[in-house]
Amino acid sequence: MHTIKDLQVKVSEIFDSRDYMSAPSELYEPIQYSLSQGGKRLRPLLSLMSCSLYGGDLDEVKNAAIGLEIFHNFTLLHDDIMDESPLRRGMPSVYHKWDANTAILSGDTMFVVAYEYITDTNPNILIDTLKVFNTTAREVCEGQQYDMNFETQKVTSIDDYMEMIRLKTAVLIAAALKIGAIAARASKEEQLRIYEFGILIGLAFQLRDDFLDAFGNEKTFGKPIGNDIVTNKKTYLYLKAYQLANKETKLKLDSAFAIEDKKQKVKEVLSLFEELNIREITEEKITEMYNQSKQLLKEVDRPEEEKSEMYTFLMKLIKREV
Repeated sequence: MHTIKDLQVKVSEIFDSRDYMSAPSELYEPIQYSLSQGGKRLRPLLSLMSCSLYGGDLDEVKNAAIGLEIFHNFTLLHDDIMDESPLRRGMPSVYHKWDANTAILSGDTMFVVAYEYITDTNPNILIDTLKVFNTTAREVCEGQQYDMNFETQKVTSIDDYMEMIRLKTAVLIAAALKIGAIAARASKEEQLRIYEFGILIGLAFQLRDDFLDAFGNEKTFGKPIGNDIVTNKKTYLYLKAYQLANKETKLKLDSAFAIEDKKQKVKEVLSLFEELNIREITEEKITEMYNQSKQLLKEVDRPEEEKSEMYTFLMKLIKREV
């Protein structure tokens, strides 16, 4: 199997060699801006890693990997509008740098460009690849709707939340792995196994994102710390705090989340989170998901030595600070 470093270089080469500018410039400049920011490029990397793990030809998955990353960035453009987020990867979001209408239209165009790359796949595996992509694209939208529903829903359980992030975040990570396995002509059983592995790491990835939003470093995280708190987002931390709080502490949480001053609000909520040990509890949940995904990776039908890079990547993903 290729090393993570080699595959990261490959992903960078793939994206850096492409120019997304066209006319009208007002439509394509935000696309070029978004895709040139880099980011983790986690999904194309996972597609290449999965293809490599199963002994496939990386050229067979290259275009689909690009399509998945462009699709992911399209969802971020629209997410930033919905969340009114001014920053993305430490830079002004498209919505903030231009305006909401620009972000909507450029995002729509990105979806089409993503589809163009996805369909530029070997005809022998195109149908299977498209089925995974289409299902995933629909599920991501379902997850986003559930996320929006939670904003006004009076009662939301942790199980509801885990299902929402499975759809909104985990399925795209899982799809990237499955599409890599499809390109390598892995068996249906192995495609399912690597997909389920992807679901687990996707859930852990989002929980880590929730954690970093509250307890991370803004410079390394690339987004304002406490944005989920400011917007009263029902994250795992939020729901766990209310689940554990007694009647008195719930009233304190209600008061804290009602504070209008953003800095004071974040300070008060984080203080209550610390009082309820939310930091430690969330880290334990992430570790639990990591252990489950590690066990599933052991069941993947490839020699253990060929899975070493995937184990390394898994550890870095769970322990990340950005």
